[in-house]
Amino acid sequence: MTKKSTNNKTTSQPELPLRTALPVTNRILLTLLLPFLLTLVLGNNAGSNAPILGGIGVASWFLGLFWYGLPGLGLRGGRPLFAGIGFATLGWLAFLLFRSSFIYFNLNATDSGRSFIYLLLFEAFAVQLWAFGLLFRTLAEWRGGLTAAVGSGIAFGAVAFILFQEAYASDLPSLIYFMVWGIFYGIIRLRTGSFLGAMLVQTLHSFTVWVALGSLPVLTPSDSLATVYLLAGLVYLVVIWRLWPKEEADYRI
Repeated sequence: MTKKSTNNKTTSQPELPLRTALPVTNRILLTLLLPFLLTLVLGNNAGSNAPILGGIGVASWFLGLFWYGLPGLGLRGGRPLFAGIGFATLGWLAFLLFRSSFIYFNLNATDSGRSFIYLLLFEAFAVQLWAFGLLFRTLAEWRGGLTAAVGSGIAFGAVAFILFQEAYASDLPSLIYFMVWGIFYGIIRLRTGSFLGAMLVQTLHSFTVWVALGSLPVLTPSDSLATVYLLAGLVYLVVIWRLWPKEEADYRI
């Protein structure tokens, strides 16, 4: 009686086509340099960052499809989508509460439709596709899930601090806030396997806080925005602590 031969091929990590053509360190370098190269090439168009953010999104889309495919970029619906929405909503509601409490608001309905589309396509989808799709997946392949979550979150925060319309202050507290906000989304991406939920909530977050309630008033006391950033950042840190994976089985790359 002959013993059946066993198949030694592993199926837990399907091979992704064409991604091994370029070493992972080179892919990380290319991904990190992408927004800065586009900034130099596209420049600033009449005060709008849409060409830069749009270029980041388009380049990330094609590079991500070429290297990883849609599932590898974190474009997952279903349960990962709704879990991401639930976690990200905690941060959104906290920021909305603190914004309403410490900064005077003036309800604004002017040009809200165009603002919502801009926030959805450029500040939310394009940047999150780059940070929590392309960069996250490449860092995860290089140094694992936690490095990917923290590293992509810091990268998201840096781009937001420089290019987002809601970056009203260019000081250290603002930079720290945006970094913590990014890590908050990075941990959600790690635990759920999708960035789509956080992307949708980011759009609602920015729209309700900085469009529907009006932009930052000129006469706002200098410490009010810092207070909002501090309190919101503390809420983000609590959620990060609760979501922090205890073991590698909790990762959803």
